[in-house]
Amino acid sequence: MSAAPTATTGVGVIGCGAISAIYLSNMQRVFNNVNVVACADLDPARAAARAAEFGVPRPLAVDDLLADPEVDIVVNLTTPDAHTAVSLAALEAGKHVYSEKPLAVTRQDGSLLVEAARARGLRLGCAPDTVLGAGLQTCAREIDRGAIGKPVAALAMFLYHSHERWPAFIFRRGAGPLFDMGPYYLTALVTLLGPVQRLSCGASRPFAEKPAMLGPDRPGTVRVEVPTHVSATLEFAGGAVASFVATVEVWEPEPFRLRVYGTEGTIEAPDPNSFGGPARTFFPGAPSWTELNLLPNYGQNSRGLGVADMADALRTNRPHRASGELAFHVLDVMCGLVESSETGQHYTPLPTTLAPPRLNEGPF
Repeated sequence: MSAAPTATTGVGVIGCGAISAIYLSNMQRVFNNVNVVACADLDPARAAARAAEFGVPRPLAVDDLLADPEVDIVVNLTTPDAHTAVSLAALEAGKHVYSEKPLAVTRQDGSLLVEAARARGLRLGCAPDTVLGAGLQTCAREIDRGAIGKPVAALAMFLYHSHERWPAFIFRRGAGPLFDMGPYYLTALVTLLGPVQRLSCGASRPFAEKPAMLGPDRPGTVRVEVPTHVSATLEFAGGAVASFVATVEVWEPEPFRLRVYGTEGTIEAPDPNSFGGPARTFFPGAPSWTELNLLPNYGQNSRGLGVADMADALRTNRPHRASGELAFHVLDVMCGLVESSETGQHYTPLPTTLAPPRLNEGPF
């Protein structure tokens, strides 16, 4: 097992694509309790370029990074279809793991990772950590204190239309609007309302092929492997029922929407793919919405917050918030949505004891 973390926890990043820039920037320049000591990519030149850009001491091969004794946490930023293999290899090397979303692309693989971490006494975490940001945590605080009464319903929508400049991976296994954007909305709903206890879903794939970018400056056509329109009903353990839509097949001027409706009023959360606001409430008799004052921490783009929280949790021996259990529940829900759409039956997610994450303190 990796060495016990010190005040500054050593991090190794695997996967140096586009999303790695904000992670590396924040982990090297914003969060002072982590230090990226190595990075790796299947393309050594890309790893070397990221290392030079963000002051990472060692661009390494993947196997060398996993063997590096200075790496306590591996941050897995590979493509979704590689998440399981890379995360499992890191756990087997004795490293704690924080992965980009989704945790895996099948329920079986997600369970494999959760059990591997548990068996080795290691931490497993996963994006999105946007739910730890000021916007959604402010909404959670308001709901927790009863500001809108008892939540009875919710509406969560990602409404978009794909175009020829979209990357091809969006239409492949492990992506689509459900697995690519769904984790933001579903993790936000679970954060605000608790675990899902039953669901049903309809889904469609209107087109067998879509225009997409096959590579840099390589427009083309890709076969659509996943549903591109998903419409679901989610029943939460606390009694609220949510309508959830994730699509890249509609034209909509307001593509992001997340509201919780209570017995006393309504709260509108920000885009769950962001850390800040605005967040606002509406109550009977009011002339309009009232914007909420956000909690003071993590209103900017704070990707990597989940890694910093894991490092602090290791140091203080407490649970980390963007946990494997939370990510697995969301994965279970997403897989259940696909299965429900195929079978026409309700799906009951696997039992969970997860507590919705709350992060009112900081910074790290």
